[in-house]
Amino acid sequence: MSGINETQYFGVMDKDIPNEAKKILLSVSNALKEKGYNPVNQIVGYILSGDPTYITSHNNARSLIRKLERDELLEELVKEYLSKN
Repeated sequence: MSGINETQYFGVMDKDIPNEAKKILLSVSNALKEKGYNPVNQIVGYILSGDPTYITSHNNARSLIRKLERDELLEELVKEYLSKN
């Protein structure tokens, strides 16, 4: 068991996953917009809860987002945010 003061390492397993995550997030966002939903609210709801009903099935968005683990999606979001600041 590691100590509370030690930093845990979180590594990326596959370098192509962020690119795939970005494509999926953009596709899902577009599908949500087309259906009149706020993509930020819906994607956050999905990432926090794991409930796929936050994502519309329009344009196969629900199936697309479930191809990746939620931590992979979150990693892509943080990486993109940090690269812009």
